[in-house]
Amino acid sequence: MSEPVIIQGGMGAGVSNWKLANAVSKAGQMGVVSGTALDSIMSRRLQSGDEDGAMRRALKHFPDQAIAERILAAYYVPGGKPEKDPYKTIPAFTMTPSKELLELNIAANFAEVFLAKEGHDGVVGINYLEKIQMPTLSALYGSMLAGVDYVLMGAGIPRAIPGIIDQLVNHEEVFQKINVHGAGPDDDVRMFFRPLEVMGVKLPALKRPKFIAIVASEVLALTLAKKSSGHVDGFVVEGPTAGGHNAPPRGEKTFNDKGEPVYGVKDEVNPAKIKEIGLPFWLAGSYADPHRLMEALKSGAAGIQVGTVFAYCRESGLADIIKKGVFARAKKGTEEVFTDPVASPTGFPFKVVKLENTLSEKEEYEKRPRICDLSYLRSAYKRKDGTVGYRCPSEPVKSFLQKEGNEEETVGRKCLCNGLMANIGLEQNQRTGYQEQPLVTSGDDLGKVISFLKGESLSYSATDVIHYLMSALPTGGFTPAIA
Repeated sequence: MSEPVIIQGGMGAGVSNWKLANAVSKAGQMGVVSGTALDSIMSRRLQSGDEDGAMRRALKHFPDQAIAERILAAYYVPGGKPEKDPYKTIPAFTMTPSKELLELNIAANFAEVFLAKEGHDGVVGINYLEKIQMPTLSALYGSMLAGVDYVLMGAGIPRAIPGIIDQLVNHEEVFQKINVHGAGPDDDVRMFFRPLEVMGVKLPALKRPKFIAIVASEVLALTLAKKSSGHVDGFVVEGPTAGGHNAPPRGEKTFNDKGEPVYGVKDEVNPAKIKEIGLPFWLAGSYADPHRLMEALKSGAAGIQVGTVFAYCRESGLADIIKKGVFARAKKGTEEVFTDPVASPTGFPFKVVKLENTLSEKEEYEKRPRICDLSYLRSAYKRKDGTVGYRCPSEPVKSFLQKEGNEEETVGRKCLCNGLMANIGLEQNQRTGYQEQPLVTSGDDLGKVISFLKGESLSYSATDVIHYLMSALPTGGFTPAIA
């Protein structure tokens, strides 16, 4: 199987949805679904009435129909819930999740990949974040049940994942070491997942997807290639201009006059060094240009990963009102992306699009009551009594302090979980009366979206993006010099 030249980035929660990935894969490149919060997304799509019937269609193909029926009974609302009613929330993941939560997470990841692969023979990937650990094992398994072709993972050092994938192929018990704040060198906190205890049917061995690590340095790429628990099949090398979470600067911490972290020479990646590792790699971060694609191929890369311009095409899950707001700003040249050093509870810099009626506005951010009801970005910590608890610096400050956190960690933190759900039109109506608002992320090349808007048109397709990016390739394509 030849490697794709273009990888469509796995963005947000539900921005890189199955419709976008399906369109990109049909066009011969790698469509990627975001694996973030798919359990909540499926539950909310079902509660919204599943208008296109996609969730129910996918669940009809799930290997264990008893699980599918339980999920529909718990969440499906024919015609959709009343607009102002809150969504029924699902339990937050812990190291000992309920069987019902595992079933939902497996089925949701299965459904997203199944739908992305429907109707074509192209390849589909799924993107996970190392920082979100506790849902990962069951999520991986669900995507593999649907025959996912690639697993991509960044926002951390995913050394254990390749070996876990190898075991899940045969439905074996797997475990993952959980990062616990305050844990000592002798603490070994593990989360287990036993597929055969969740699935009620006997299944054949699965196909092993290729594993691609998303990295920001040649040192990390080399470490993963040599020391991972299983085979690493390639890398996406992401620069600091890419959207979403960015790796922190490796040099001395300095900030520009807007308060953004400053990246320097130490943050630049030499493609020649990555090429020496001998595995396929794709370059990412402001590569949405046919000439930059050619530049990447000539450097030895297999191609590029592109996110932002795909995020605003008509197939993506981003709400139309957000797309129109960004298009209006981009046409005026007033679009702005701020690399916020503190917004994300992960502690990683996070790109935020400045836009009206979103949490990027100080007034909107200050109006929002602190609520932590989705909890994907909360982390484990060791309590004084030695047990493990869970906390998030974006939760209510009083609660965070009661969980032995430091108040300074809470300053400027935003609720990415609820903001990302609002980005795709699945915002929660909180019982306090507050309606969650979006928190939009994009790469620094956001203004590039206007290249695809012809005349008065305020939309473009994923295939428009692919045709543009491939336009500089010579007839018959280009074969990169991969070692």
